[in-house]
Amino acid sequence: MIGKTELLEAIAGKNRGILATPSQKQAILAAVSQLEDRNPTPRPVEAADLLEGNWRLLYTTSDELLRLDRFPLATLGQIYQCVRPNQGKIYNIAEISGLPYLDVLVSVAARFEVVSERRVEVKFERAVAGLQRLIGYQSPNAFIDQIETGKKFLALDFQIPTGEQQGWLDITYLDNDLRIGRGNKDSIFVLTKS
Repeated sequence: MIGKTELLEAIAGKNRGILATPSQKQAILAAVSQLEDRNPTPRPVEAADLLEGNWRLLYTTSDELLRLDRFPLATLGQIYQCVRPNQGKIYNIAEISGLPYLDVLVSVAARFEVVSERRVEVKFERAVAGLQRLIGYQSPNAFIDQIETGKKFLALDFQIPTGEQQGWLDITYLDNDLRIGRGNKDSIFVLTKS
């Protein structure tokens, strides 16, 4: 049986999946599946105290996220998924480092609705992309606070039309500091609480 430590060792050094070879991806998928079978939180969407917080992405199979590392002269920094269960909101935040003073932030804010004991439907509402210094980005929490006050940023900042960019996420493993999810595009996400 593969446990949490073995999964974390398997994904270490893979730059969230960017550097994983096909055989490593298969081994990671097997480790994820074995850990999901031993999920200590059988009804994860009801465990608001465990879900709440800023989760840092350790590994994913999502091409949309991994493509963020393909910009010329840029390096993908931290990616966060900040979950606010009591408000039914999720904020995805990606930090991209570039040339001096050209660090970029890409973020999407979404609402979620619980549809089963482990699945949420996600409806994306707003996107913000621009230079971190012009946005005034300091941390995920400070940025989310600004979004919640309705601040418009000096960036590409727009509402996502209702009905577009919807999806779902199954939370398949949840404990105090590790969360595994599976998305509607056959994507896997392994995150640790920051």
